[in-house]
Amino acid sequence: MGDFATSIDTAFWITTGGILLLLVISGFFSGSETALTASSRGKLKAQADKGVTGADSALKLTEDSERMIGAILLGNNLVNILAASLATALFTRLFGDSGVALATLVMTLLVLIFAEVLPKTYAISNPETAALRVAAPLRFVVAVFSPVVSVVRFIVRRVLALFGVNIDPDSAIMSVHEEIAGTLALGHSSGSVEKEHRDRLLGALDLSERTVEEIMLHRSKIEVVNVDDPVEDIIAQCINSPHSRLPMYREDPENIIGILYARDLVREMHRLVLEAEGKYGAVRQLDLNALARPPYFVPDTTPLDEQMKEFLRLRRHFALVVDEYGALHGLITLEDILEEIVGEIEDEYDTTHAPEVEEGPDGDVLVDGAMTIRDLNRAMDWSLPDEEAVTVAGLVIHEAQSIPEEGQVFSFHGCRFKVLAREGNRVTRLSIRNIDTARRERDV
Repeated sequence: MGDFATSIDTAFWITTGGILLLLVISGFFSGSETALTASSRGKLKAQADKGVTGADSALKLTEDSERMIGAILLGNNLVNILAASLATALFTRLFGDSGVALATLVMTLLVLIFAEVLPKTYAISNPETAALRVAAPLRFVVAVFSPVVSVVRFIVRRVLALFGVNIDPDSAIMSVHEEIAGTLALGHSSGSVEKEHRDRLLGALDLSERTVEEIMLHRSKIEVVNVDDPVEDIIAQCINSPHSRLPMYREDPENIIGILYARDLVREMHRLVLEAEGKYGAVRQLDLNALARPPYFVPDTTPLDEQMKEFLRLRRHFALVVDEYGALHGLITLEDILEEIVGEIEDEYDTTHAPEVEEGPDGDVLVDGAMTIRDLNRAMDWSLPDEEAVTVAGLVIHEAQSIPEEGQVFSFHGCRFKVLAREGNRVTRLSIRNIDTARRERDV
């Protein structure tokens, strides 16, 4: 007891104070690493734009994460090793040879609690706030350790290259699109993001990855006007149509010569009837060729985001889609693209259709063969692949490698498909059961 008391002198307190200071510095490095890696660069950028102190420094630190983490690890290891060495010397002086084991035990607990878990727990719960506080001093540390970190990076890359691992510091591990999509999916699974909100945001993100062909109205469903029909018949067709713009053809329905706007037609009819003092027969003087506007054609491979930009730039809402041979393939409108983001847009003039997805009596899902796989996935929260086919019928035909007959059943991609109806070579009605979902419900 007397030897222990005599050992407590000025050197003891200086060493103890040094160990505690090193533990605080170690906690600073540990918390800084967690705060800067867990913080959102988007939030930091928003705060930097608002002029929040430290946000710009934190953003610059995260631009080169490899250099930042290298400097933090270097500083953290230096202070931890130095603290352990001082503790070993101190406990050896106090307790002799048994002080080494005691110093290891005490320092392990102190480092674990106060230099690792405590600061990292705070940083992970308040990443942006912590990042703003540590950014300024950490930029100084990174600048001081930068030469040593550069040497360490060179050695690490050479060693990894021996094993065939090449590091590209400029390549992103995950694209921004994938990061946002993953965040939305995680938020939806946890209940913090509603399905419709997720679908809208993902729809906006996916515009660049989807083409006009995927959402266009097929040429077989386009309502067209025959320019050789009697004028009265054309007027009646335009007035009774739910569409305000109708493609006009001559001889062949795919030979589109112009687009007839209902508003232009009514305006010209009004002028002619007014000049004829109310005689409706004056409409026979209509020159539809002069009245029609020139058609606007777009390739079927055009990305949706590019097509939307073109619609806005040209102040158009309507385009005819052609394939690589220049043949009419379909029709697309600005509303079609917007519906990929906000969902179905209907007004009082839209015709009422049967729902695309219906619940069958045995729990199966009944769908139209022309329904797109993307719409089915959004409606049912499934994940059927749409790389090889656009429609549900197309997916079945692709997997079956033939045009199936009525009553045939197929199982692929975790679903059971049954062909309910077929017209010619078109599969028009299918029944789908998600096998994985049904199995989970049985287990419950």
